[in-house]
Amino acid sequence: MAIMKEFREFAIKGSVVDLAVGVIIGAAFGRLVDSLVKDLIMPVISRVFGGLDFSNWFIMLGTPPPGYNGPMTYDALTKAGVPLFAYGNFLTVTINFVILAFIIFLMVKQINALRRAHPSPPPPPSEQTELLREIRDALIKR
Repeated sequence: MAIMKEFREFAIKGSVVDLAVGVIIGAAFGRLVDSLVKDLIMPVISRVFGGLDFSNWFIMLGTPPPGYNGPMTYDALTKAGVPLFAYGNFLTVTINFVILAFIIFLMVKQINALRRAHPSPPPPPSEQTELLREIRDALIKR
């Protein structure tokens, strides 16, 4: 029972809830970046480099099944059960990761900039301090 009580105290703490929220937001953010790369960035890269499509960069590690008449694309061959060395897909995932890491870097940089509170100017010296400074300055001039 002590373990259950300890677990309940742990689960009630805000850090567990924060972690759960972070995981959910992270998963949604990952899908967002995946769509950004797949639907927006890769078509532009493809257009710039003359129809380049990373998803169809692969090496067949086996032969298609007998009588296969489908297209020789990654999706079709994968559905047909042909083992593929899909380095183009890996390249796309790597680009996703780099973009995601860069976006997170920019977000953390902005958050850190917002956290850095500009120190407020020191309060003006009290009348006593001003008076003592005037006396000091007067004594130095003599």
